[in-house]
Amino acid sequence: MGIERSPITKRNPSLSSPLAIHGGPKAVQSDAGDIFDWPIVTQQDETAVLEVLRDGRMSALDVTLQLEQEFAAFSGVRFALGCNNGTASLHSAMFGCGVGVGDEVICQSPVIWASAMPAFSLGATVVFADIDPHTLTLDPEDVERKITEHTKAIVAVHYFGYPCDMDGIMAVASRHDIKVIEDLSHAHGALFQGRKVGTIGDVAAMSAMSEKGLAIGEGGFLVTDDREIYERAVAFGHYERTEWMAGPLRHQIVTPDLQKLARVPLGGYKYRMHQLSAAVGRVQLEHFPQRMTQIQRSMNYFWDLLEDVPGLKAHRPPADSGSTMGGWYMPHGLLADEVGEVEVNRFCQAVKAEGAPTTPGMNELLHLHPVFNEADIYGHGKPTRIAHSRRDVRQPAGSLPVSERMINRVYSVPWFKHYRPPIIEEYASAFKKVAAHAAELTAEFI
Repeated sequence: MGIERSPITKRNPSLSSPLAIHGGPKAVQSDAGDIFDWPIVTQQDETAVLEVLRDGRMSALDVTLQLEQEFAAFSGVRFALGCNNGTASLHSAMFGCGVGVGDEVICQSPVIWASAMPAFSLGATVVFADIDPHTLTLDPEDVERKITEHTKAIVAVHYFGYPCDMDGIMAVASRHDIKVIEDLSHAHGALFQGRKVGTIGDVAAMSAMSEKGLAIGEGGFLVTDDREIYERAVAFGHYERTEWMAGPLRHQIVTPDLQKLARVPLGGYKYRMHQLSAAVGRVQLEHFPQRMTQIQRSMNYFWDLLEDVPGLKAHRPPADSGSTMGGWYMPHGLLADEVGEVEVNRFCQAVKAEGAPTTPGMNELLHLHPVFNEADIYGHGKPTRIAHSRRDVRQPAGSLPVSERMINRVYSVPWFKHYRPPIIEEYASAFKKVAAHAAELTAEFI
């Protein structure tokens, strides 16, 4: 991670100048060019899409099956299933793990709703566990505190690309005989202690939207080494694969109990991937390792420049951990105690005034959202979250203290797609300058 570079003060002399929000010069002066452009679409992508369009194969399966084989090889697993989006893949993963009526699924609260909410339509409920304040991912100790006899699965979200403590989570799951679903929608290609995320739990699910690290348009994947989980996921939303057929679809389902239910999806869902997305996906996957390397080099360089700035803490694994951030989707930083009591919204306003993009906070805290506490979605006459539960699992304010505190200490940072040191240094200087003047921002509220 320690990439050679010139001190940023040599390239940008404005660090000691007044903050731009107070009338000083902006830290970022140069045109960023295409350093933030994503996805990278080339003639190769366009040709792949046109071939499917001109052959009228938009709703076929051949290209999707090819992508699945290639993605399974990339992931290092036996099975990959292409879905129409990440929510479908998570829903299928829960069903594949046997999540059903009365079961409980553990997830973190600051996360996109899709990581947790599919449990509702399976008759299950969600219990939220707290997060580690440094990784912003599930705290295995709190996960264990939340386990009951009804817990069926843990959804381990590699949040903002930071790999979960999979050793801790898998140890907890093993002690209680619980399935682990990895959500790597933010962490395509990431490693946990040298192992690719998505290959450690029982099954993994992810989205691959156009803004994600692996950008295929609108789609998702389920990956696993477990044949039963895979076949249940196929039977749940891919009815065209469940019948004994010739050609590339042969042997998709071998479990007798699933074979006899062929031709009708068990969930009543149609979750296959659109072949235009699959065509783009094959090209994007081919180039992803090289592009990911560029992103990792660029993002680590950005944080190396800020390594010793008081008050700014990188959201990335230690350099010697063997863990990486993959494509670094949605990179973030943490406000440490050294920056004082500066309010994160004001911090971000000041950074944006310097010319660098940033937004405060994380995803909305789901354990406090009315959908998870009040909404009767299916007409049960009670909140859906407790419609099939043996107890009231709702969690009020104060129940997840780390999550509730950290939402006010987190901010986004620029997501660089190319390694261009002079440009990256200017953007790093915007954060460094604001951190140096944090006392002024704090004083505004005293």
